[in-house]
Amino acid sequence: MADSPVIGVQHGAEHGPELRHHFAEPQQQRDAASLGMWVFLATEVMFFGGMFCAYLVYRLMYFGDFAAASKTLNAGLGAANTAVLICSSLTVVLAVWAAQTGRRTLLIACLILTLILGFTFLGIKGKEYHDKFVEHHVPGASFSFEHEPIPGHPGQFANPRHAEIYFALYFMMTGVHALHMIVGIGIFTWLLVMAWKGRFTPEYNTPVEIGGLYWHFVDIIWIYLFPLIYLIDLHK
Repeated sequence: MADSPVIGVQHGAEHGPELRHHFAEPQQQRDAASLGMWVFLATEVMFFGGMFCAYLVYRLMYFGDFAAASKTLNAGLGAANTAVLICSSLTVVLAVWAAQTGRRTLLIACLILTLILGFTFLGIKGKEYHDKFVEHHVPGASFSFEHEPIPGHPGQFANPRHAEIYFALYFMMTGVHALHMIVGIGIFTWLLVMAWKGRFTPEYNTPVEIGGLYWHFVDIIWIYLFPLIYLIDLHK
């Protein structure tokens, strides 16, 4: 019994200070962190799934009106944001690889690039939101959507109430996604600070990998949002 404190000290010294006391070894700690993130992402899938289901139901009910509302969005900006997030996924993969192989300079560079791309995404999204406010396409008392033609149906105009539902879903879904992006930027800012301090090594890089999983999830959600929201009437 008297040797227990010594064993504890040797255990911490052997595996490094990053190993928490309630884990037996670094691999167990890494597996627990990965499992926790995957469980969290599963709950996020259910959260976004509810909004996707609501969107699809209303889209089937008011397809023409949704197509007319979608026509007012800037698909070019949406495509630009898609390209930005795809590039950010690449920088995240490189950051994880750099952390695993002990390339500190590359890790820092990739984290900085990821943050720049994240802010670029939010900047483009802010421009889109500003345009919608100027055009009075924000649901509420000032909403206006009169005499907007339905694509593919000459002489027919969209129902403003149905179009307002589309824009409510647009702001809800893209807004929640943008909120997740802001959280991701916060996570990667912390990772950058820790990387700058040299906290990550080939033996300990779990936070970078877990942060990367979260960022990839946010990117994947946008990959589904972009065609659903922006490209409704592309075939017209």
